[in-house]
Amino acid sequence: MLNLRKTVPGLADDALTIVSHKAPAYHDRWWMSEDGLRHYARDYPAASGRVRLPVICLHGLTRNSADFEEVATWIAQADRRVIVPDFRGRGLSENDPDATNYHLWTYAKDVLALCDAFGIGQAIFIGTSMGGLVTMVLSTLRPNLIKSAVLNDVGPVLSPKGLARIAAFVAEPHRPMRDWQNAAVFTAERYKAAFPNRSQADWLKMAHRLFRKGRDGFLHLAYDPRLIDAFKDMTLSVNHYDLAPCYASLAANRKLMLIRGSASDVLDSTEAKKMASQCNDFTRVDIAHVGHAPDLTEPQARAALMAFLESQV
Repeated sequence: MLNLRKTVPGLADDALTIVSHKAPAYHDRWWMSEDGLRHYARDYPAASGRVRLPVICLHGLTRNSADFEEVATWIAQADRRVIVPDFRGRGLSENDPDATNYHLWTYAKDVLALCDAFGIGQAIFIGTSMGGLVTMVLSTLRPNLIKSAVLNDVGPVLSPKGLARIAAFVAEPHRPMRDWQNAAVFTAERYKAAFPNRSQADWLKMAHRLFRKGRDGFLHLAYDPRLIDAFKDMTLSVNHYDLAPCYASLAANRKLMLIRGSASDVLDSTEAKKMASQCNDFTRVDIAHVGHAPDLTEPQARAALMAFLESQV
């Protein structure tokens, strides 16, 4: 049964008794990676109707499958099954005992294992930030898997300024939070520059996606703290990976859409134009007054995303 109290922040116990009989929005699914780690995914069944290609949503560096809870529900209502995995070391997926395995090619192989386990031969991919980079890598490992893709505020060349900000955030020690209100304050402090128009309720909702209650009763960010180790020795350097061939592979003979925060410090507008020039079927949507990365619930983003999906089988 879906944990509605987690999905709907602040849901009262009496409300829970009223709605708990409803079918869950998603099913909890598990699969094993090739190196034996247990991974988790949310599996949103398609609403009744025509059979359509499924959608796989991939989250960002320190995020998890909860980021897509609203988006996945909309897509499922449009008759598409939606799979949203937690990358290793995030959410409910197991932490990797070797932090050096936290890199794009490992994540891509984990997604391939998911597709094999769930019987998915082809899908439409939506990748936010790091999830978009993983999508690029996937196109080189199993080209026929990706029918089309949406890249959310990410490209093959990323701004050193934005990468430095992300690296500093990951490296900063994060103390556990005593309650959701403190978690919401923390979330607002960290993300208000990217989302200047968010309300207190928005920050609370986002906090519920970022944090998980631990056995100690405190709220902890839902990712392995040893991700810090993965970024030592400048492993987040903009020159660490040459992703241009991966993007070229993804852009070849595929329909792509780029959603970009107009105030993004990760993907420059100039780079976005360059990406468009390498793809014959490319749509770009800039979301006003948003930094890195849009959460895709913005009205403009939602409309563009649903139009992109409706244009395909």
